[in-house]
Amino acid sequence: MLDLTIGTWVLAIIAAAAVGLAKGGLAMVGMISVPVLSLAMSPVQAAGLMLPIYVVSDIGGLIAFRRDFDLRVLATALPGAIAGIGIGWAGAHVVPVDGVTLIVGAVGLIFALNALLRPALSGQGRAPSPARGTFWGVLSGYTSFVSHAGAPPWQVYVQPLRLPALIYAGTTTWFFAICNWVKLIPYAALGQLSPANLKAAAVLMPVALLAVWAGLRLVRIIPEALFYKLITWGLLAVSLRLVWQAVA
Repeated sequence: MLDLTIGTWVLAIIAAAAVGLAKGGLAMVGMISVPVLSLAMSPVQAAGLMLPIYVVSDIGGLIAFRRDFDLRVLATALPGAIAGIGIGWAGAHVVPVDGVTLIVGAVGLIFALNALLRPALSGQGRAPSPARGTFWGVLSGYTSFVSHAGAPPWQVYVQPLRLPALIYAGTTTWFFAICNWVKLIPYAALGQLSPANLKAAAVLMPVALLAVWAGLRLVRIIPEALFYKLITWGLLAVSLRLVWQAVA
């Protein structure tokens, strides 16, 4: 078991709950998990601790959204995401984490501001595109590999499609579940799934699973228009936090 202080355990519980809420359909919430935990440990260790929690939480989300997803969107984005994970693995010892964190935050910040300042984005959705899906999928897979922060690039691709709230939540859950399964291979090869990390993750998993249930309840009672507003504002807040984390 990791030798964590009480304060670190509190942050870890918050991070685990954020993961569970994300898997329950509130995707943006999950992005705070690694940044929150990085307040008390290195981002690499935090990412290693969180991945098993993501994987287990995925199971609850996949059961809940077993019928609510868009296969076309997944088909256009997943090949690029898997390639992005491979790129992250290949450059794991070369690219500084702060640089990737800054890119993730900047992309999310630009998109969130664009969505807030251009109401037309909430109109008719566009169709899934293999070209756009591959491009943003690569970025999402890469940043997800580095710090589980693949949501902003994914949002840039998916939010303009204007999927119904449940389909959006389910498609997001399936996309990141598959990415997380794939990430287990390079994380294990890089030694980030240590016995100490796995034991601590096991303690935190019940928190995450309870949060999955809470997220499922919330995503079904929040009106669709409000749902997208919350996503956009959540993306803006988290992106600002990531930019600050990278430059501070």
